Order: sequence, then structure tokens, then C-alpha cells
Amino acid sequence: MTGTAPFTADDYQARMERAARQAAEAGLAGLLVAPGPDLVWLTGYTPTAVTERLTLLVLAADREPALVVPTLEAPDAERAPGARALTLHDWTDGKDPYTATAALLDAEGRYGISDNTWAMHLLGLQKALPGTSYASLTEALPMLRAVKDAAELELLAAAGAAADAAFEEIRTVAFAGRRESDVAADLAALLRRFGHSQVDFTIVASGPNGANPHHEIGDRVIGHGDMVVLDFGGLKDGYGSDTSRTVHVGEPTDEERRVHDVVREAQEAGFRAVRPGAACQEVDRAARAVIAGAGYGEYFIHRTGHGIGVTTHEPPYMIEGEEQPLVPGMCFSVEPGIYLPGRFGVRIEDIVTVTEDGGRRLNDTEREMVIVH
Repeated sequence: MTGTAPFTADDYQARMERAARQAAEAGLAGLLVAPGPDLVWLTGYTPTAVTERLTLLVLAADREPALVVPTLEAPDAERAPGARALTLHDWTDGKDPYTATAALLDAEGRYGISDNTWAMHLLGLQKALPGTSYASLTEALPMLRAVKDAAELELLAAAGAAADAAFEEIRTVAFAGRRESDVAADLAALLRRFGHSQVDFTIVASGPNGANPHHEIGDRVIGHGDMVVLDFGGLKDGYGSDTSRTVHVGEPTDEERRVHDVVREAQEAGFRAVRPGAACQEVDRAARAVIAGAGYGEYFIHRTGHGIGVTTHEPPYMIEGEEQPLVPGMCFSVEPGIYLPGRFGVRIEDIVTVTEDGGRRLNDTEREMVIVH
């Protein structure tokens, strides 16, 4: 099985070369990448099943990219869009895959290894090459996938537009008298109708449940007068969407409208802080300052944003202490919120990409209070 994004072997070769170069610049002997989002991004290859059999991409600046695969999966790997840019090394059942992989590694090298590598595989490599050491890819090269090229930005924009279309539809359905799970099912169906192959989350948090940012949808019946936080997204053509809007069933109270306005202003402030060279934490500071200034600082209980790409959550992160400078092509959420325990919550979220002179939203549905019925 191959990735669905329309990238060529040359695109994947450039990514592998860039990854190997960045690894060398970070003082690493190379990178080891197991099945998962990093492997998809680097090669376009997704094994039909992830099992105990070792599959591992080996990248190093001084050698050709190599993909270690079980012999029975080699035909699928050969059809991956990035296969032409690498060499396959297959191994058969009954053989030691770690010995086979060891021949491709520096016996004393330090390697970046993808975060989702199985422990049994890392331990097998350490046993075969006791002199090697390892660092998680997120720790060693956190910005590896962070800067998107033009084709990736187009796919992210299309995923954002599909999520926006889902919101425009969901705001017209009945909320009052239905369970959160019913509305969540509607949202999931809409995401798929508008082209998502994978739905990662459909949060529908009504009334007091809205005060929990990661509320698990349940059987609570939505009532007239409820504030409802909607947070939903997934993958379309291999790239992520993630947006949040907060709607109200019937007319809101003055306080509910005021809290929503504060979050909307904070989201706008966070967006306006996006510019090349600004530290990630500046986006968080800008949004947080608005909420703190309005007296709700203690009720903004999460970071302002996270990166998005071939997964819906990845570096960079918009949080105090993150000094990574923003670079054109980075994509991330800006999603401040206020959560009043036992009462209600409000969150407004757009995906934003850094441009040469500021930022561009990839979500563009209404940010004012939306009334539903």
C-alpha cells in the first residue's frame, strides 16, 4: 500500500536527502525510521500490516537510503512511490533481521530513531550493535517535517476547506434534544463526505462538558441554552485537518457571549503574532495575554497550538518556553480557549501557515457566535 499524496520519487528522494543532511548537522550517524508517519512522509510507503517483522528505513549522509523489509512484503515496498530512490534489503523468516540491519549501520554511531519504533526492535538493534546509541526523532530532529512545500500546503488547504464544509453543514442540523454522540456521528459522516479517508476525532462537548478540552463524546442530551464546543478533524489525501468552533443552542447569555468574544479576540491576537522569525512562544503569549487581561487566565489550561501535516498533532508547538523560530511553510493550529468548570467552555481554532510576511488561515468559517437550534 502506498501513500495517497501526489508526490514523485524525486520528491521523496529530496526529503530523504534533507533528513540525512539534517541528521549529520545534528551530530547523528543517521536516522532509523519504522512504519508510521515519518516513513510515509519520507518514502510514501505504508506496510499493509505492522507486525513483529522488522521494517526499517536507514538514512545516513554518506550512503544510499536503504529500506530493510521482510521478503514477503518486498513486492509492496517496491511499488511505493519513493522506492526508486532507495535500495531494498529484504530478509526471510528464520533469519536475524537485526544482524542484517547492523551491516548498514556504524557500530559506534548515535542514531535518531522514530518515536513509534517498537521496543523489541530497538532492543534487537542494541543487542546486535552494543556500541550504538539512540535518540528519539522528536528529540533529535523535531522540525524534520515542520516546513511544508507548496504541494503539501495545497493538500493541507484542501483538508481545511473540507473541514470548513463539514462545519457549514453541521451548523444547520438540530442540536437540542439529541445526544452528543449523534452530532459527532453527523460530523464524522460529513468529514468523509467531503473527502476525508480518516476521521481522527469529533469532539462534541455540550454544556458543562465543554469545560473539558478533550471531552469524550457521550450520551448527554444537548439542551436549549447549551454552549457546544465542536472540535474535529482527520486526514484527507494523507494530510490533516483540525478546526474548532463553539456554537450555542438558542440565544446566549451576556456572560456566554462575553467569554466567546474574549476567545475570539485571543485567537485573532495569536494569528496576528504569526510571522517569520517570531518564536513559537510568542503566538502563545499573544493569545494568552488577551484571556489573562479579561480575567480568565486561570481557565486557559492548554497550549495555544500544535503542528499539523501527515498527522494531526506534530511539532512545532505554540507554548511558553518554545523558542523555535517560525519559518515560512510551517503549519499549526491557533486554538485558545476558556473552560469554566461545571458550566461551559469555548474554543476557536484555525490551522495557520507561516507566509513570507505573516500568516494565512487554512480555515475560514465564521468565528462570531453561531446560533444553532
